[in-house]
Amino acid sequence: MKRIFVLVLVLVVFYFKAEAQETGKVKWHTFEEAVSLNKENPRKLFIDVYTDWCGWCKKMDKDTFTDPVIAEILNSQYYAIKFNAESKEPVNFAGTTYINEGNKSRSTHQLAIALLQGQMSYPSAAYMTEDMQLLTAVPGYFTAKNLEPILNFFATDTYKNISYQAYVESFEGKVH
Repeated sequence: MKRIFVLVLVLVVFYFKAEAQETGKVKWHTFEEAVSLNKENPRKLFIDVYTDWCGWCKKMDKDTFTDPVIAEILNSQYYAIKFNAESKEPVNFAGTTYINEGNKSRSTHQLAIALLQGQMSYPSAAYMTEDMQLLTAVPGYFTAKNLEPILNFFATDTYKNISYQAYVESFEGKVH
């Protein structure tokens, strides 16, 4: 009887630990998945444009995107997409098929060029409206503390009313 109790207790602890880890994770989608989900339930898109060789991209994955507040914002307010800027897979979007025309190992995908408006820097994040219009691309590594106000600025449509600078000044001291 004691063994069964211990076994059940261990299983319950593992279940809740796995549940807690899962809720603190960003639900990443492919570009096509996000576009499809957006048709049923419109949200903005957050596109993490990265490369496999980018050290700062890996640091953001490890430190920023594992932050529970960031994961919550991305999972509830956006469809989050991870997009490898050097991907070889074609992507169909808005009636256009984007490809990687390069034959070198480090050639850039046409969709990455379009999203980042030719300003190729990794990591970068592209923000799109619910109507699939590009709002902007923001280059650089961000800590969770620095990314949170940007995510909220676009998620709450504040960008329609005030500048980002004015928003940041009003946001100071209110981050986690």
